[in-house]
Amino acid sequence: MTDPSQYDDENWDSNDDYPDFDEPVSKSELKRQSAHQQEIGEQLVNLSDAHLKTIPLDEELGDAVALARRINRKKDGFRRQLQFIGKLMRSRELEPIETALAKLQHQHNEHNALFHKLEKARDAIASQGDTAIEPLLSEYPQLERQKLRQFHRAIVKERSNNKPPKAYRELFQYLKGVIVE
Repeated sequence: MTDPSQYDDENWDSNDDYPDFDEPVSKSELKRQSAHQQEIGEQLVNLSDAHLKTIPLDEELGDAVALARRINRKKDGFRRQLQFIGKLMRSRELEPIETALAKLQHQHNEHNALFHKLEKARDAIASQGDTAIEPLLSEYPQLERQKLRQFHRAIVKERSNNKPPKAYRELFQYLKGVIVE
């Protein structure tokens, strides 16, 4: 550690910091960090089993998360368990966990965007027919033109006869099956 007495006052620049001295962390900052760690713990508890397996957790933290998942969320013990998970996270490197959670969130957002795109394509085919089929076929040549036209005719027929939207749903499943897989 550097001795602060080695710095003389006349060469002191108020913008310079002593190289080896850390600023003390305020109590408010510690509380924010603790709340952030607890939020990450709550995100871990809310994950599905498959997603939780993709997160790099050590045994102790994994067991704490598993216990929190078994506790009734309305009980005070659940809140205390989340606090305990936050406490455990203080002594661990959070970056790999946060990275894995961000990756899962990104995958979720991509998945939602794809489904919105499929819904738009389905709606366009249902309302516009061949006008919407052409650009979709140019983007996804693995789709069958004849099948898409059949779906469009069936949807128009269902709507005119006030029948349940069976073909509308089947069109979505067809698009999902071909485009997503």
